[in-house]
Amino acid sequence: MKKIYKIISLILIFGTLLNISCTKDFDEINNDPTQITDEQLKADFQYIGAKFQPIFESIIITNPAWKYQLQQNLNADVFSGYMTNPRPFIAGANNTTYNLVAGWNNFIWTIPYQNVMNNASYIEQKATEDNFPVFVGIAKILKVEAMHRVSDVFGPIVYTHYGESVTTSEYDSQQEAYNAFFADLDEAEDLISNNLSDAYFANFDLVYDGDLEKWLRFANSLRLRLAVRIAMADPVKAQAEAEKALSSPFGLIETNDQAFVIHGSKAHPLLTICNAWDDIRMNASIESYMRGYNDPRINRYFSLVKEGDNVTQPVVSGTLKGIRNGLPLLSNYADELAQKAAYVNFAVIHKDIMTPNIQLMTAAEVWFLKAEAALRGWNGAGSAQTNYETGITVSFDQRGVSGAAAYIADNTSTPMDYVDPVNASNSINALSSVTIAWDSGADNEVKLEKIITQKWIAIFPDGMEAWSEFRRTGYPKIFPVVSNQSGGTIDTNIQIRRIPFVVSEYDTNSEGVQGAINKLGGPDNGGTRLWWDTGSNF
Repeated sequence: MKKIYKIISLILIFGTLLNISCTKDFDEINNDPTQITDEQLKADFQYIGAKFQPIFESIIITNPAWKYQLQQNLNADVFSGYMTNPRPFIAGANNTTYNLVAGWNNFIWTIPYQNVMNNASYIEQKATEDNFPVFVGIAKILKVEAMHRVSDVFGPIVYTHYGESVTTSEYDSQQEAYNAFFADLDEAEDLISNNLSDAYFANFDLVYDGDLEKWLRFANSLRLRLAVRIAMADPVKAQAEAEKALSSPFGLIETNDQAFVIHGSKAHPLLTICNAWDDIRMNASIESYMRGYNDPRINRYFSLVKEGDNVTQPVVSGTLKGIRNGLPLLSNYADELAQKAAYVNFAVIHKDIMTPNIQLMTAAEVWFLKAEAALRGWNGAGSAQTNYETGITVSFDQRGVSGAAAYIADNTSTPMDYVDPVNASNSINALSSVTIAWDSGADNEVKLEKIITQKWIAIFPDGMEAWSEFRRTGYPKIFPVVSNQSGGTIDTNIQIRRIPFVVSEYDTNSEGVQGAINKLGGPDNGGTRLWWDTGSNF
């Protein structure tokens, strides 16, 4: 035992002597020459610019795929009428049947706050301190793009008070948040337009390769989107903001090369969700519209199951078939996987959609926004019909499809009835008889239905934006869920209006959530309408 103590003592003495002899040169000895220094980071702007990548990659998260599945796919992509799942998750008690899964929906909130708001706030602070105005302006635009989507899911959000307190955060009402969005876009335009020659953002730009004028086009187009969104909730503000966008000298997104598409480096998460997991398929609603209209873009959106798959349903073979929303687990199937096997051979997402790029605003969408602005009589919007028809043409061009002129002139085709070859009780008649061709003699409600229906088709696969427009206008007319398991909180025909505030906020910011519920103006459930969701269009 004594020998052990002696050894330990010698080690301690040696260590002390070594420490005394070396500390004076510690910084020099321990400075790895291969590491990037603070000075180097500042020289190439990495200390600020590196924070942009997680923002770009989290507006819609792409990796891992399961996070995208929970952030958007098993909510907005389904609620919008674009996609649905062949498998009745959790024995049919899940988001698609309005038995909302709190653990799933938490990701809609946490991903943008952790990866967008956190990084954008850092950029704004550091870039302001060090006088890099373009960094600040871009961060503000990205923050608005990300957080309006969050507000359009929940309603009130933490925005203007973000970061004020470590323990609690006050929510803005949705109206307050939208006013803040417009203010941030104002500031961003000033910061960028006055510094167009600054080039330091180019190395961090995953959309426009540093073309700041295209960023200003996007900011104006985003302003127009938000203005149209609040057209009935605050018509005076909506018109003022829309006309500001329409009259901007920097213009709007007009062509497909100006679209806001994030150029990713990883595979699109739908590639995994659809092809590897077989967890998502074509929705019956988009089948009804696109097949009814003989829309050639359907073959760019969806595909038959890949050759060699076991196509067990003869009606499905050779036909692009969708699945009704909200299928329960049926008693004639042993389990979820057995029921999934009956629907897994329905139409899959086309490979052209599942590129690494994430589409967040198309040129076609902006033309349809202008069409609605013109319909509302807002200055600078031009002709509703011209904008509408241009939107369709630009969408066809985007998808590399011919035949736009004939499609635009079609005044007879209508959405088709839906037939479920697996279970006839899921079949349903078409809910709309709206045609494609513009009818100058129609009333504004019919014209708006045409505009929103064609916008909905054109912006696929962005389910979040499509779901918002469906809730705002009631168009297109999406098939209701087969099984409503909301316990009466969500009307089957009106359909889901929002997602409740998340459990993590209830656990850590209960005071803030209670204030948010007061600002929401209704119970914290999926049936309460958001501020801009007024239930009327004119």
